[in-house]
Amino acid sequence: MSRASGETRIPRVLSIAGTDPTGGAGIQADLKSIAANGGYGMAVVTALVAQNTCGVRSVHVPPVEFLREQLDAVSDDITIDAVKIGMLADCAVIAVVRDWLTRLRPPIVVLDPVMVATSGDRLLQADAEQALRELLPLATLVTPNIAELAILTGEPVAASWPDVLAQAARVSAQHGVMVLAKGGHLDGADAPDALLDASDGVRVTQISGERIATRNTHGTGCSLSSALATRLVTAPDAEHALREAKGWLSESIRHGDRLEVGHGSGPISHFAGLWQRGGLDTRPTPGEVRTEWWQSIRQLRDDIDKLPFVMGLGDGTLDETAFRWYLEQDALYLREYARVLAAASRLAPTSTEQAFWAASAQGAITGELQLHQSWLGETAGGGGPSATTPSRTTTAYLDHLAARSADGSYEVLVAALLPCFWLYQDLGVRLHALSHAQHPYSSWLDTYADEAFTESTERAIAIVTAAASRANDATRGAMRAAFIRSSEHEVAFFAAPITGERG
Repeated sequence: MSRASGETRIPRVLSIAGTDPTGGAGIQADLKSIAANGGYGMAVVTALVAQNTCGVRSVHVPPVEFLREQLDAVSDDITIDAVKIGMLADCAVIAVVRDWLTRLRPPIVVLDPVMVATSGDRLLQADAEQALRELLPLATLVTPNIAELAILTGEPVAASWPDVLAQAARVSAQHGVMVLAKGGHLDGADAPDALLDASDGVRVTQISGERIATRNTHGTGCSLSSALATRLVTAPDAEHALREAKGWLSESIRHGDRLEVGHGSGPISHFAGLWQRGGLDTRPTPGEVRTEWWQSIRQLRDDIDKLPFVMGLGDGTLDETAFRWYLEQDALYLREYARVLAAASRLAPTSTEQAFWAASAQGAITGELQLHQSWLGETAGGGGPSATTPSRTTTAYLDHLAARSADGSYEVLVAALLPCFWLYQDLGVRLHALSHAQHPYSSWLDTYADEAFTESTERAIAIVTAAASRANDATRGAMRAAFIRSSEHEVAFFAAPITGERG
């Protein structure tokens, strides 16, 4: 009956039922319930019902030939994983559905024997009751309310939970179908449900439930049966499916008041939990993240271009002392930056990303840092870096990265690391275009305009923007903030050699 728990394919669930123009019951509720429980919903209409939260006004049953055409149109094209059957109205409708089920034999059939609405209105003609009973053996599970259970047994309505269980057991034994007994319409503090299966003795699986004080119960039977049809496709067993569906239904009932729909028995809020947990904002694509983040630091990038240090670096007029001071600070920065890259490697969720950040950490030491020291050593007579302590600007930047590392969020950490790739690569390419053979700082510009560094930068951008695209709103917001803050530190880092702390 159920698929392996590891199955990730979306269940394709067909609802065969009547309509509710208010959206709280019938096919409209079925489609919401299927979607809310992870399925792709389809619908075949058996009856057009003029109803609202106060009651049913009239029912129109289209020609059964059109019903047959609807069923064939769906099943000729789509593999159906589960079927939920609701309102069938009369004998002719039941006969068409029975013939279709017999031909198709869907793997899961949940029959909600819609006979009596919550409002008390009859939704099945009296002469069709026996025809509906004959449909039960084709079902996997039948989900009657207490009044409908009494009709199926031909007995008075049960007044206690033991009586409900006894009637459900008789239906299961007589028709060879699993029955969901529902105690929601009984008095008392509890609202228990139970699965009864008489295929091998009478096995009862009972699940307790807290009664929720609310008037918003319109369409609960439709919604629960549709949720069960969907959950049974992927759940390991019927009990697991019921627990999942019942938890979802209870959550949806609790939030029904917020909808403020109707003057009678209001509907449940089918997507309340999803709205609350997932929000309404769509997730951006990695490309959209890339564009938005780059634009978010446009002013900072303009500020970098206008800095005397950068302008002098580009045209080769930069004072050598200022450049040496910058390289000394950058060498100190790179030592700690490599450690933060290593931390990103440890936190990385995939081996590919782990390898990338580890290689970047090695590159910061063996590539960039060695270049800095070599350049300083040549220009300083082989003495190497003269700076012994980091400046306030360098310390502030490193503290920011260390704090993001300590937070333990891989996503936020790599977002904080990204400007040291992206801004340097962008600046290096543009400044390199201005250099010439006699340019005094061409070796530095060559490093950041190098194709290998461009490839690494593109890989870093791809990793970070993909992580941001997958993240929830809160994490994505924290990533963006860390990215911007690092960019601000980069501006300060380029400003410090001339306008900042160099004495």
